[in-house]
Amino acid sequence: MTPRYCVLIPCLNEELAIGDLLRSVLTHCAEVIVVDDGSDDRTPEIVASLPVTLLRHEVRRGKGEALRTGFREALARGYDAVLTMDGDGQHSPADIPRIVDAALRYPHHIVIGARMLNRGQQPAGRHAANNLADWGISWGCGRPVADTQSGQRWYPRAAVELASLRSQDFVFEAAILIAASRDLDMGVVSVPIESRYKGEFRLSHFRPVRDVARITLYTIGRVAHYRDIVASYRRSHGRPPLIHDPEGLCGGPDARSARLGHT
Repeated sequence: MTPRYCVLIPCLNEELAIGDLLRSVLTHCAEVIVVDDGSDDRTPEIVASLPVTLLRHEVRRGKGEALRTGFREALARGYDAVLTMDGDGQHSPADIPRIVDAALRYPHHIVIGARMLNRGQQPAGRHAANNLADWGISWGCGRPVADTQSGQRWYPRAAVELASLRSQDFVFEAAILIAASRDLDMGVVSVPIESRYKGEFRLSHFRPVRDVARITLYTIGRVAHYRDIVASYRRSHGRPPLIHDPEGLCGGPDARSARLGHT
């Protein structure tokens, strides 16, 4: 049976995309929580006009705090899992069934929508920053992870319960991955999705230099905390990440054992 889950969307000034995004999400999942992180455009009004739950921060607290607020609401409502998406339209709601399918096949796993398809759209700076983050966060997790920076993820309830981790902004998502992998022995599986950067999407709130530096410092601290520095490096870089690709979109069989390369 499919676990009872909700879609959680943190957003900040997304008036151009949020309406169409939510209408599309609602065709796949009727349970949607939107956390508005202090928008000063029409985002709250647009969200409030749709049959979703809107939670608001009066002042901006960052993506990590927006996710934390949404996680706590999901826990209070008794959901078994949370599927997160960004509010700018970069993630396609059409990928929700594929992510849910991976979650059913791989219970006790975080599922990541990994931007492996049409990667030529990704700006060079983001490509380099994401590769560096993947290298480091995989080390922190002690297992290989494809696209550690993607915000489209399935979190089982046990991972959602890590909401009180002391980390902020974009570091929060890295902290969840590392803690779930290390403390809960939770696996990570990735589903190939398209890279969507050009056209109607606004500039990302992610700042490659600043945010990767923060993530890197946090990850170094966690690697040192768990102590098995060499062993965790070998586990995380000596084999490919787990990929759920039954459609063969990456040119190989489901959960193929060859390294696919990711951004």
